[in-house]
Amino acid sequence: MFAAFVNMLKIKELRAKLLFTAGIVVITRFAANIPCPGVDPRALKAYVAGLTESGKSGQLMEMFDIFSGGALQNFAVATLGIMPYITASIIMQLLTPTVPTLEKLQREGDSGRQKISQYTRYLTLLVCFFQGTMAAVAMLNPSRLGMPSPESPLIVGNQTMFIIMTVVVLTCATMVLTWLGEQITERGIGNGVSLIITINIIARLPQALWSLIQMSLNEQTTSGANFRPVQLLILLIVFAAVTAATIMLSQGMRRIPIQMVRKSVGSQVHGGSTYMPLKVNFAGVMPIIFAGALLSIPGMALRFWHNAPGFIVQMFVYGSAQYMMTYGILILGFTYFWVANQFNPIQISENLKKEGAYIPGIRPGQPTAEFLDHSMSRITFAGALFLMALAIFPMILTNSFKVPMMVASFFGGTSLLIMVGVVLDTLTQLESHLTMRNYDGFLKNGRLRGRRGGN
Repeated sequence: MFAAFVNMLKIKELRAKLLFTAGIVVITRFAANIPCPGVDPRALKAYVAGLTESGKSGQLMEMFDIFSGGALQNFAVATLGIMPYITASIIMQLLTPTVPTLEKLQREGDSGRQKISQYTRYLTLLVCFFQGTMAAVAMLNPSRLGMPSPESPLIVGNQTMFIIMTVVVLTCATMVLTWLGEQITERGIGNGVSLIITINIIARLPQALWSLIQMSLNEQTTSGANFRPVQLLILLIVFAAVTAATIMLSQGMRRIPIQMVRKSVGSQVHGGSTYMPLKVNFAGVMPIIFAGALLSIPGMALRFWHNAPGFIVQMFVYGSAQYMMTYGILILGFTYFWVANQFNPIQISENLKKEGAYIPGIRPGQPTAEFLDHSMSRITFAGALFLMALAIFPMILTNSFKVPMMVASFFGGTSLLIMVGVVLDTLTQLESHLTMRNYDGFLKNGRLRGRRGGN
């Protein structure tokens, strides 16, 4: 495995791609540490330090800070990160199967996809404008988000000009980061947008490890927890087990056997037996993102409703029992919603029929569509249950075992799913470059085990 990393540097093309990707990663990390114009860095640093020491920063704020790579704490130019583009992409993916015009564009090939990509960028600008305005207003008055008021103002200068300038800077930074992500996809290694998010998450890993060290040394942390070395060892074992289970979820699939009619084209014979992979986690990380976003909106609105009933408030308090129950139900519902929008058994059965392929024991046409729909529904249920457990597990660690949210976020949820998925995809691309030039891959057999067709 270590020889594979050495071999990557021997291939000129691959080495250039890696250096190009690394250069853009460095740029994104700089953007996460440059404060927006008008922000008082000393006042902001003192305010954030006070929130951390008192434990009033809030689990939700810590979770958002993880995805921004620490930019939220600095209120840096990359505070919004690349998440507005992700939000816009998700909205477009949901609208494409339901809006006839978008569905027609998708079927037109490259030209249609370029149009949809252009619409996605326009929608990204609207999302940036909304989120940037909310972030700027929150900096002027953090108490609107339920945070303590700062002892000294966090901004200097005219407030109106600060809001306008902040919205422009944050929007421009997001669009530049989106463009850099596309450059990684075209000229580097891996999916650029996903890779930037992963780098932001990993950037918070040293701080999480330092929290673990503090707990193991019996030093008091912001969560009030301290662990013995044995407990720390158990926690690391749990992390390894959860990571392994997440990899199994990401790679797990049911293979539907497909028999194709043999056709002779010149001296070659096409057809024979193959299979159709139905992924256990077909929806990926999207249900967790949808559920979290849906619960965050009422939670922010309830901050302005001081006389709201207690049971309603608890439903939107991050980490509460009512929140976890609502969160789990929404994940289950959004999983089926995403699969229903993205997986079309009728179209698949028609394509199989046109190609002269069929599932052994199942008649072509409607029976094939019903079989695929039934099979996918059962697989989706198992995947949705695992997603629910994976999303709720970090909250349980924080509430029951007093593990800091910064640490618990690496034990499941969106962070772990994104890291596992992006790392596997990037390793697959690296391995393809190695095998094309007759180098061994990351395993002795030359292929990632989860990617082999026969395993």
